[in-house]
Amino acid sequence: MEEVQREVMEYDVVIVGAGPAGLAAAIRLKQVAPDATVCVLEKGSEVGAHILSGAVMDPIALNELIPDWKEKGAPLDTPVTEDRFFVLGPSGAARLPNAMMPPLMNNHGNYAGSLGNLCRWLGQQAEALGVEIYPGFACSEVLYREDGSVKGVVAGVFGIAKDGTHKPDYQPGMELHGKYVFIAEGVRGSLAKEIIARFNLSEGREPQKFGLGMKELWEVAPEVHKPGQVTHTMGWPLGLRTGGGSFMYHFDKNLVSIGFVVHLNYDNPYLYPYAEFQRFKHHPLIEPVLRGGRRIAYGARAITEGGWQSVPKLYFPGGVLIGCSAGMVNVPRIKGSHNAMKTGMLAAEAAAAALAAGRAGDELKDYEKAYENSWVYEDLKRVRNVKPMWSKLGLVGGLTLGGLDMWLNQLFGFGLGTWSHGKPDHATLKPASACKPIVYPKPDGVISFDRLTNVAFSATNHEEDEPAHLKLKDPSVPIAVNLPRWAEPAQRYCPAGVYEVIEEGTEARFQINHQNCVHCKTCDIKDPSQNIVWTVPQGGEGPNYPNM
Repeated sequence: MEEVQREVMEYDVVIVGAGPAGLAAAIRLKQVAPDATVCVLEKGSEVGAHILSGAVMDPIALNELIPDWKEKGAPLDTPVTEDRFFVLGPSGAARLPNAMMPPLMNNHGNYAGSLGNLCRWLGQQAEALGVEIYPGFACSEVLYREDGSVKGVVAGVFGIAKDGTHKPDYQPGMELHGKYVFIAEGVRGSLAKEIIARFNLSEGREPQKFGLGMKELWEVAPEVHKPGQVTHTMGWPLGLRTGGGSFMYHFDKNLVSIGFVVHLNYDNPYLYPYAEFQRFKHHPLIEPVLRGGRRIAYGARAITEGGWQSVPKLYFPGGVLIGCSAGMVNVPRIKGSHNAMKTGMLAAEAAAAALAAGRAGDELKDYEKAYENSWVYEDLKRVRNVKPMWSKLGLVGGLTLGGLDMWLNQLFGFGLGTWSHGKPDHATLKPASACKPIVYPKPDGVISFDRLTNVAFSATNHEEDEPAHLKLKDPSVPIAVNLPRWAEPAQRYCPAGVYEVIEEGTEARFQINHQNCVHCKTCDIKDPSQNIVWTVPQGGEGPNYPNM
């Protein structure tokens, strides 16, 4: 087999991913080491194209990184003015008194807006400092030195046909080498997954847990728009046992972010997270806000939910994990961008010190020490039991005990021990024979929509004539194993309709519509046989999220 010849570019630091963690790391590096050469690689068509979050943002990290961000025009223009928490029933809602909530749940001082637009702005700040940013460059391979340390990545492979042959526009990609490599791919990134396994970074930690977050952006009627109003709900339609909830944030000019999160440790294989989201929008608390408005965009992504107990070892020979690649989301606050940015900044400071000392390719142990002494560590530690308590005790017990645990941490600095998560999410499904199918209402096309119609509002695009970036370890498993045992849940848990079971007479066939993929990674997480592997497609492909 002919060896691929690639151009090589050398940098002090190579950063994979232009999300809040990667961009904050790049900016901080140039602030403390102006002469360092820094490259950021982004698989989306532009910075922000693949960024999706609620989002209510805590500006604590931004204040540290760019203290004059308001004067510089950061797109955070809607301060939170009202916090509302509800437990929903099928036709009613019980509001939880704000006084019940620990202070950490208070959104006063936070901002509702678009994390994608904030990343676009951060990208501009990074480039002004001399950071090189390359959007449309998907990183498909980790490169290692002879001593086993991470040397860099391969990015920018284009033009491979579905049958594996090279098309006229074929590009073999480039090798980007760094003295240190920062992995900032976000949740369940393919390179992070490889590196965590190769260096046993999760040894001694709890398994990472995940949720599936789905979001629509709506332009609503002016008379129902309440800039700065933040609403979170729990309960219906998921019930008391399945974890999850919703958010609704009013911001900008008549814009509302409406989203729904389903914890991926659910046990009924007939659960259809996307249909739960669409059903939820018809609740009497929600529908009046959307009625008369129009949906502008749709998207979905997985969320790390393991928290403090599940954060892996953060450094490896030649690099570090930052942001959601390491799982820095505060689950009860539904926030992670502030922690992602701060971990990027801490890693940058550790790398700058190492570069100044003439080091390269070794372990940035000082980064993990800095994390353990940071407010990120404290932010995650004091809510560490909320997720496992909810998983084990259900909504009522989990909400009660989790709230008590947060108050104890808030008032006294200790809680009810440290609860374990138990099984990884792919191992929680019961056999289909032990569960009842769930009947979902048909979307009305006004408030609720079918899956494929909504995917069109994510502006997702992949070339048809290329290898599917969703790989099956064993192509026989979906029909031979998953279908009889779990009614092949991939056809329901995917929020983009990528997976279908096609009945052909007495036979069934598993079909992968990779063009629909919005890069949420749920399949890689929830497949009960762990047979689906998510990899990067060509750079620039996938969703193109506006204002998400």
